[in-house]
Amino acid sequence: MAETINVGLVGYKFMGKAHSNAYRQVAHFFPDVALRPVLHTLCGRDRNAVQQAANELGWQEVETDWRALIARDDIGLIDISTPGDSHAPIAIAAAEAGKHVFCEKPLANTLDEARQMRDAVQRAGVVGMVNFNYRRVPAVQLAKRLIDDGRIGQIYHWRAVYLQDWIMDPNFPLVWRLQKDAAGSGTLGDLGAHIIDLARLLLGEIESVTGLTNTFIKQRPVLAETTGGLAAAGGTQMGEVTVDDAALFLARFSNGAVGSFEATRFAKGRANYNSFEINGSKGSIVFNLERMNELQVLFDDDAADVRGFRTVLVTDASHPYMQAWWPAGHIIGWEHTFTHTVRDLLNGIASGTTPDATFDDGLRCQAVLDAVVRSDSSRSWVAPAYE
Repeated sequence: MAETINVGLVGYKFMGKAHSNAYRQVAHFFPDVALRPVLHTLCGRDRNAVQQAANELGWQEVETDWRALIARDDIGLIDISTPGDSHAPIAIAAAEAGKHVFCEKPLANTLDEARQMRDAVQRAGVVGMVNFNYRRVPAVQLAKRLIDDGRIGQIYHWRAVYLQDWIMDPNFPLVWRLQKDAAGSGTLGDLGAHIIDLARLLLGEIESVTGLTNTFIKQRPVLAETTGGLAAAGGTQMGEVTVDDAALFLARFSNGAVGSFEATRFAKGRANYNSFEINGSKGSIVFNLERMNELQVLFDDDAADVRGFRTVLVTDASHPYMQAWWPAGHIIGWEHTFTHTVRDLLNGIASGTTPDATFDDGLRCQAVLDAVVRSDSSRSWVAPAYE
């Protein structure tokens, strides 16, 4: 029987639900997990709401102050699933208390905060892992193996988009994701961070960027607390949107490849379209999250009369993580990427090694985000400040 670790989760809404599900499922499907997570304490500011969430999601206890959660001797892992403005103080305090830290992306709201977080976990000698869950899509892992094995040769091009459309209605309210103080940035940090991380995973470091950001709807209805929850304050009070709605940038990679990145929440008809294409001297690879069990590949060594893109169904037990799930052809979904991540997190804690994406990976992604913002301001090529 594997040893256990008590988890304290800060945040219980969208990401909190996804993380909770991963903790509940991981030991049931991955017998090699070295630590079994105990859903011990759920933390949120509203006691009634967090207690209801704890009942629904399977947590034993609740706290309303993350400081009290970190101070507990019975908690070994702090999971941060909150808006970005609280990532740094929670992560730094947790590391200083000797707790392992699992943090949602992007790592922080600013590059300076990300550096402080990276330094804190390194000083403490604890595991600090960022939840870039798309690294653990089996099809993405297959893409990485094909690249590492030289199957597509020298890489020339990376092009990636992450497209959504959920805030196109001008009457959509001013939620926290649209406020810089809470979110740090808009689409750039929320969606762009994912495709930056995938680019770093598959191609390596980004050397320089030139980009632009834009906000299409600059004012939105303000949210007000009501007894029924959150509602637009009469539909009349307006507040300023202080983040970007769209971000686009070009990049030069250290390996000589060039890349393009686009992230927007104003792509009508796109719900969660996270896609990349990689072109090399011997072949190409295409991935689309909305068809996450598939990878499109093309290789020059195919016979001329059948050369072209083929679709590989990445569901065989030979592919990473798939041995834990279903027979070949029985697809997995978005929530499974969190289970894969938590499995690697727990095994990393047990072995004393931090799995990727580490806090240093998170810092390097943050440096690229920061460089895009600086490039937009200066209208020039900018190098990320990795150190």
